Amino acid sequence: MIRLHFYPSTAAMVPHILLEELGVPYERRLIDREHGALDSPAYRALNPNGLIPVLEDGDLVLYETAAIGLHLADTHPEAKLMPALGTRERAQAYKWLMWLTNTLQATLIVYFYPHRWVNEAGGASEAEVKAVAKRRVGALLDLLDAELARHGGPWFLGEAHSLLDAYVFTLCRWTRHFSPDSPVRPARERPHLGPYLRRVLERPALRRVMANEGLAEPYV
Repeated sequence: MIRLHFYPSTAAMVPHILLEELGVPYERRLIDREHGALDSPAYRALNPNGLIPVLEDGDLVLYETAAIGLHLADTHPEAKLMPALGTRERAQAYKWLMWLTNTLQATLIVYFYPHRWVNEAGGASEAEVKAVAKRRVGALLDLLDAELARHGGPWFLGEAHSLLDAYVFTLCRWTRHFSPDSPVRPARERPHLGPYLRRVLERPALRRVMANEGLAEPYV
Protein backbone atom coordinates (compact mmCIF):
# COMPACT_ATOMS: atom_id res chain seq x y z
CA MET A 1 0.00 0.00 0.00
CA ILE A 2 1.16 3.53 -0.79
CA ARG A 3 0.89 6.03 2.06
CA LEU A 4 1.28 9.80 1.55
CA HIS A 5 2.15 11.92 4.58
CA PHE A 6 0.80 15.39 3.79
CA TYR A 7 -0.46 18.72 5.00
CA PRO A 8 -2.88 20.79 2.87
CA SER A 9 -1.53 23.26 0.34
CA THR A 10 2.11 22.25 0.80
CA ALA A 11 4.52 20.57 -1.61
CA ALA A 12 2.71 17.33 -0.74
CA MET A 13 0.06 18.49 -3.19
CA VAL A 14 2.37 17.39 -6.03
CA PRO A 15 2.39 13.65 -5.20
CA HIS A 16 -1.24 13.94 -4.06
CA ILE A 17 -2.21 15.12 -7.57
CA LEU A 18 -0.09 12.40 -9.18
CA LEU A 19 -1.68 9.66 -7.09
CA GLU A 20 -5.13 10.87 -8.04
CA GLU A 21 -4.09 11.01 -11.70
CA LEU A 22 -2.81 7.44 -11.47
CA GLY A 23 -5.97 6.19 -9.79
CA VAL A 24 -4.05 3.69 -7.66
CA PRO A 25 -5.03 2.73 -4.10
CA TYR A 26 -3.29 4.87 -1.52
CA GLU A 27 -3.73 6.20 1.98
CA ARG A 28 -3.39 9.82 3.08
CA ARG A 29 -1.97 10.54 6.50
CA LEU A 30 -2.38 14.11 7.71
CA ILE A 31 0.69 15.44 9.54
CA ASP A 32 -0.40 18.14 11.95
CA ARG A 33 2.58 20.40 11.55
CA GLU A 34 0.87 23.17 13.51
CA HIS A 35 1.13 21.08 16.67
CA GLY A 36 4.65 19.70 16.44
CA ALA A 37 4.04 16.53 14.44
CA LEU A 38 7.02 17.26 12.16
CA ASP A 39 9.32 16.98 15.16
CA SER A 40 7.85 13.79 16.56
CA PRO A 41 10.25 10.81 16.77
CA ALA A 42 7.94 8.78 14.54
CA TYR A 43 7.96 11.37 11.75
CA ARG A 44 11.66 12.13 12.09
CA ALA A 45 12.31 8.42 11.62
CA LEU A 46 10.67 8.76 8.20
CA ASN A 47 12.24 12.10 7.29
CA PRO A 48 15.07 13.34 9.50
CA ASN A 49 14.69 16.79 7.91
CA GLY A 50 11.23 17.15 9.43
CA LEU A 51 9.66 18.26 6.16
CA ILE A 52 6.58 17.33 4.12
CA PRO A 53 5.92 15.21 2.05
CA VAL A 54 6.93 11.64 2.75
CA LEU A 55 5.79 8.72 0.63
CA GLU A 56 5.80 5.13 1.84
CA ASP A 57 5.53 2.52 -0.91
CA GLY A 58 5.63 -0.80 0.88
CA ASP A 59 8.92 -0.79 2.77
CA LEU A 60 10.34 2.03 0.63
CA VAL A 61 10.37 5.44 2.32
CA LEU A 62 10.95 8.51 0.16
CA TYR A 63 11.14 12.22 0.83
CA GLU A 64 11.92 15.14 -1.50
CA THR A 65 9.00 16.00 -3.76
CA ALA A 66 10.82 15.62 -7.08
CA ALA A 67 12.16 12.19 -6.08
CA ILE A 68 8.67 11.05 -5.11
CA GLY A 69 7.29 12.28 -8.42
CA LEU A 70 9.93 10.44 -10.42
CA HIS A 71 9.33 7.27 -8.43
CA LEU A 72 5.61 7.37 -9.18
CA ALA A 73 6.33 8.01 -12.86
CA ASP A 74 8.86 5.17 -13.06
CA THR A 75 6.68 2.63 -11.26
CA HIS A 76 3.63 3.47 -13.39
CA PRO A 77 5.10 3.85 -16.88
CA GLU A 78 1.72 3.22 -18.51
CA ALA A 79 0.54 6.61 -17.21
CA LYS A 80 3.31 8.42 -19.12
CA LEU A 81 3.89 10.97 -16.38
CA MET A 82 7.35 11.54 -17.90
CA PRO A 83 8.62 11.32 -21.50
CA ALA A 84 10.41 8.15 -22.56
CA LEU A 85 13.87 7.46 -21.12
CA GLY A 86 16.80 8.55 -23.23
CA THR A 87 14.85 11.09 -25.26
CA ARG A 88 15.48 14.81 -25.63
CA GLU A 89 12.01 15.36 -24.17
CA ARG A 90 12.98 13.42 -21.05
CA ALA A 91 16.12 15.54 -20.67
CA GLN A 92 14.06 18.73 -20.90
CA ALA A 93 11.63 17.35 -18.34
CA TYR A 94 14.53 16.66 -15.95
CA LYS A 95 15.80 20.20 -16.46
CA TRP A 96 12.48 21.80 -15.62
CA LEU A 97 11.81 19.45 -12.70
CA MET A 98 15.15 20.35 -11.11
CA TRP A 99 14.50 24.03 -11.83
CA LEU A 100 11.13 23.87 -10.14
CA THR A 101 12.46 22.25 -6.96
CA ASN A 102 15.85 23.96 -6.75
CA THR A 103 15.04 27.43 -8.08
CA LEU A 104 11.36 28.41 -7.98
CA GLN A 105 10.36 26.40 -4.90
CA ALA A 106 13.53 27.36 -3.05
CA THR A 107 12.90 31.06 -3.75
CA LEU A 108 9.28 30.78 -2.64
CA ILE A 109 10.47 29.23 0.62
CA VAL A 110 12.72 32.25 1.20
CA TYR A 111 9.72 34.52 0.57
CA PHE A 112 7.45 32.69 3.01
CA TYR A 113 10.08 32.09 5.70
CA PRO A 114 12.51 35.04 5.51
CA HIS A 115 13.31 34.76 9.23
CA ARG A 116 15.38 31.67 8.44
CA TRP A 117 17.89 33.82 6.56
CA VAL A 118 18.46 36.64 9.04
CA ASN A 119 20.14 36.88 12.41
CA GLU A 120 17.27 38.75 14.05
CA ALA A 121 13.72 37.95 13.00
CA GLY A 122 11.17 40.72 12.60
CA GLY A 123 13.53 43.52 11.62
CA ALA A 124 14.41 45.41 8.47
CA SER A 125 16.68 42.63 7.26
CA GLU A 126 13.83 40.14 7.25
CA ALA A 127 11.61 42.55 5.30
CA GLU A 128 14.37 43.11 2.76
CA VAL A 129 14.93 39.38 2.28
CA LYS A 130 11.20 38.89 1.73
CA ALA A 131 10.99 41.75 -0.78
CA VAL A 132 13.99 40.56 -2.77
CA ALA A 133 12.67 37.00 -2.84
CA LYS A 134 9.28 38.19 -4.07
CA ARG A 135 10.87 40.13 -6.94
CA ARG A 136 12.87 37.04 -7.83
CA VAL A 137 9.72 34.91 -7.78
CA GLY A 138 8.12 37.35 -10.21
CA ALA A 139 11.00 36.98 -12.65
CA LEU A 140 10.82 33.18 -12.39
CA LEU A 141 7.08 33.18 -13.07
CA ASP A 142 7.82 35.22 -16.18
CA LEU A 143 10.12 32.40 -17.34
CA LEU A 144 7.32 29.86 -16.90
CA ASP A 145 4.99 32.09 -18.89
CA ALA A 146 7.60 32.47 -21.65
CA GLU A 147 8.06 28.70 -21.89
CA LEU A 148 4.33 28.17 -22.37
CA ALA A 149 4.30 30.90 -25.01
CA ARG A 150 7.29 29.35 -26.78
CA HIS A 151 5.74 25.96 -27.49
CA GLY A 152 2.05 26.91 -27.44
CA GLY A 153 0.92 23.51 -26.17
CA PRO A 154 -1.80 22.92 -23.60
CA TRP A 155 0.54 21.43 -20.96
CA PHE A 156 3.86 22.52 -19.57
CA LEU A 157 5.91 20.12 -21.70
CA GLY A 158 3.77 20.80 -24.76
CA GLU A 159 1.17 18.34 -25.99
CA ALA A 160 1.61 15.69 -23.29
CA HIS A 161 0.35 16.03 -19.72
CA SER A 162 3.08 15.09 -17.22
CA LEU A 163 4.15 15.26 -13.59
CA LEU A 164 5.51 18.74 -14.35
CA ASP A 165 1.95 20.04 -14.51
CA ALA A 166 1.28 18.99 -10.92
CA TYR A 167 4.48 20.73 -9.80
CA VAL A 168 3.95 23.95 -11.75
CA PHE A 169 0.36 24.21 -10.55
CA THR A 170 1.29 23.67 -6.91
CA LEU A 171 4.03 26.30 -6.88
CA CYS A 172 1.98 28.82 -8.85
CA ARG A 173 -0.85 28.31 -6.36
CA TRP A 174 1.44 29.57 -3.61
CA THR A 175 1.39 33.03 -5.27
CA ARG A 176 -2.41 33.31 -5.27
CA HIS A 177 -2.44 35.97 -2.54
CA PHE A 178 0.04 38.27 -4.28
CA SER A 179 -1.81 41.48 -5.07
CA PRO A 180 -2.79 41.77 -8.75
CA ASP A 181 -1.97 45.47 -8.51
CA SER A 182 1.54 45.02 -7.12
CA PRO A 183 4.70 44.95 -9.27
CA VAL A 184 4.88 41.19 -8.60
CA ARG A 185 1.55 39.78 -9.71
CA PRO A 186 0.21 36.29 -8.92
CA ALA A 187 0.93 33.59 -11.46
CA ARG A 188 -2.66 33.55 -12.71
CA GLU A 189 -2.32 37.14 -13.96
CA ARG A 190 0.19 36.21 -16.68
CA PRO A 191 -1.18 35.80 -20.21
CA HIS A 192 -0.11 32.19 -20.74
CA LEU A 193 0.13 30.92 -17.17
CA GLY A 194 -3.41 32.02 -16.34
CA PRO A 195 -5.21 29.92 -18.99
CA TYR A 196 -2.78 27.06 -18.40
CA LEU A 197 -3.51 26.97 -14.65
CA ARG A 198 -7.24 26.95 -15.37
CA ARG A 199 -6.75 23.97 -17.71
CA VAL A 200 -4.89 22.07 -15.00
CA LEU A 201 -7.59 22.94 -12.49
CA GLU A 202 -10.25 21.48 -14.78
CA ARG A 203 -8.73 18.00 -14.50
CA PRO A 204 -10.87 15.71 -12.30
CA ALA A 205 -7.82 14.57 -10.34
CA LEU A 206 -7.06 18.15 -9.37
CA ARG A 207 -10.62 18.74 -8.23
CA ARG A 208 -10.46 15.63 -6.06
CA VAL A 209 -7.24 16.87 -4.46
CA MET A 210 -8.86 20.20 -3.57
CA ALA A 211 -11.73 18.35 -1.93
CA ASN A 212 -9.44 15.86 -0.17
CA GLU A 213 -7.37 18.69 1.33
CA GLY A 214 -10.41 20.74 2.31
CA LEU A 215 -9.32 23.75 0.27
CA ALA A 216 -11.56 26.61 -0.79
CA GLU A 217 -11.35 29.08 -3.64
CA PRO A 218 -9.32 30.84 -4.82
CA TYR A 219 -7.63 27.61 -5.79
CA VAL A 220 -4.92 29.40 -7.75
